[in-house]
Amino acid sequence: MNPIPFGSLRTGLLSCALLLTTIVGYASSHREAPLISQDPLADNTDVYAFKSPDDPNMITIIANYIPFESPEGGPNFYNFGTNVRYEIHIKNRADTPGDDITYRFTFYQVNEDPTTFFNIRLGKQNLKTTYKCEKSMDGGKTFTAIVSNGVVPPNNIGPRSIEGAAGLNTTYDALMQKSIMTATTGEKIFAGPVDDPFFVDLAGAFDVGNFRPEGNAVNAPKDALNRFNVHTIALKIPVNMLQKDGKTVDQAANILDGNYVIGVWASASRQMIETIYDGGDMGGDGKFVQVSRLGMPLTNEAVIPIGMKDRWNATSPYGGADLQFAKYFTNPELALYMDDSKFGGAVPSLNALRIQTMALGAFDFRNGKPGLYGLKGNSALDGTALAEAAFGGILLPDAQSPRAVDLLPIFYTGVPNLPPYQLATGKSGNPLAAGKPFINNFLPTLGDMLRLNMAVPATPRNDPKFSHLGLISAAVLGLTDPAYNTDTKVQFIPNMDGFPNGRRLEDDVTTIELQAVSGAVLAAVGLWYDDFKPGTTTSPVTPQLVSVLGFTAGPTMNDTGFTSSFPYMAKPWRGFDYPQKDRF
Repeated sequence: MNPIPFGSLRTGLLSCALLLTTIVGYASSHREAPLISQDPLADNTDVYAFKSPDDPNMITIIANYIPFESPEGGPNFYNFGTNVRYEIHIKNRADTPGDDITYRFTFYQVNEDPTTFFNIRLGKQNLKTTYKCEKSMDGGKTFTAIVSNGVVPPNNIGPRSIEGAAGLNTTYDALMQKSIMTATTGEKIFAGPVDDPFFVDLAGAFDVGNFRPEGNAVNAPKDALNRFNVHTIALKIPVNMLQKDGKTVDQAANILDGNYVIGVWASASRQMIETIYDGGDMGGDGKFVQVSRLGMPLTNEAVIPIGMKDRWNATSPYGGADLQFAKYFTNPELALYMDDSKFGGAVPSLNALRIQTMALGAFDFRNGKPGLYGLKGNSALDGTALAEAAFGGILLPDAQSPRAVDLLPIFYTGVPNLPPYQLATGKSGNPLAAGKPFINNFLPTLGDMLRLNMAVPATPRNDPKFSHLGLISAAVLGLTDPAYNTDTKVQFIPNMDGFPNGRRLEDDVTTIELQAVSGAVLAAVGLWYDDFKPGTTTSPVTPQLVSVLGFTAGPTMNDTGFTSSFPYMAKPWRGFDYPQKDRF
């Protein structure tokens, strides 16, 4: 019998999945596409990349998998898949075809006590998990093992299983600390269950955009991930190991040095053929095929339409492959619900968010409108990122792609420290003039990944100006705070290290991205909202801008606190203490 071609098999599976799956999660890649919703062990839920708050010379990269892990989910508790290839991909050069650094994780399980149905008993674990971590520095051609016998802590089942003499007779904190490995190349690595650090009002958001802002006294938002766990792969890596020329932070020209930008994304892959052997053992054959990926949060959930979600998950961000999805960024669906000439009245919870239709009396950024395209080829663009000699071909592609100028670079290239991508501070009303620098994470690969400038210092978590609004908050400070808005010199503004310059655990990415779709970034660089009248309005901080900045998508922080040391995430919840009914 001839084998069924994998492409045909995948198409058939997709058709079945589309018939069977009618609800797709909105959370930051939790069950975000029809096929991956049926394969939770390979579902990449979130990616984070940030300057380690306890060490300016280190970067922390986190890739989380397995959404909605119920802590009381025994007897078969959630765990990494033994037939899944988990990878963290890093770019530090735009002129190479693929990864510049790859970390690959393979997990193994052994049953220490086959005589019991308990997961843990008398110091032994049923399905104890270990892993191998391999590293590639040549685009994935060759890999070298840097951790050969990594330890995954067990699930936090309950007090008898962990602390009791009938179990492991220890504490869960001790198990986590014991599981932090030091690679032969120097990285710190942790793999295991943790509290899911993401927060979102999933029930509200996916009820046709029925967001419930924080503080809603009538119908309070609910964190759908409250007291759910996730499995994490966390790495703490020296900056010089990630910087393309091996330089340390101290060697950076300034805090926005473009030579310190990295792009990060994560994936999960399975072999083309899954085999079930006699006795129920499962194995795989054939080459590995990518089934899940994630770089920027919410891309596949809130930007890519449902009919393209499985294709997006299977696509590499390299070689221009992501350009097939660019139209969903240059004219995003969400923008239609912030436009009264389209469907703005259909989603009342987004009433605070409206897109510029007459910025500076001239520029319309609603879907299908020209945006800044009327300036294309104009000498006024000389010296800016929009000039034809620079990146005008990408940022001003045509007269119907208005958000190519702001949303597309955030997701596909990063943002350069060039006009117009500087704060309106010092521009004297001309958005194309040089202004106050506040971001440079430019890495023009034309693919979706989380970009981080490693030269930017971390904002201390106890700083009174630390904000879950990330770079949006830095922009506000740079526009309004006398400590930062008196000149156009490069200086550190709190939260310059926040999303979308990397992503910290605390960043409220749902709110930030909705504010960005509503034109917050355009306003920050001087393309003000419609209620600003040039020559008349005394302050750009108009009621419409205040409305956008005051919007929240629901919960603005995690359900539990983060820790001050690696891996920074809280230990996993245990179902013995927190039954399902107490989640909300």
